Amino acid sequence: MPINTDDPGVKTVLDNMETIVASEGGSLDLISFSENQLTVKYNKGTNEECPECVPDHDMVKMMIENSLTIYAPHISLTDLV
Repeated sequence: MPINTDDPGVKTVLDNMETIVASEGGSLDLISFSENQLTVKYNKGTNEECPECVPDHDMVKMMIENSLTIYAPHISLTDLV
């Protein structure tokens, strides 16, 4: 999914996370981004050979939040649905 945002830090975080979740068949959808609030939908992938390799919602949320503190500290993750 191409991430369309004018904020380079947010774009970096979401592009990096998209690469990580896509490696296990998942994807991210940008639901909303306004007033320094970010909402993202995580579509969990599947890996029949290694089900434990697919990151769960809590792991993806933690990785996004941690990455935002580095690349876009002025933005907070409102929700990961």
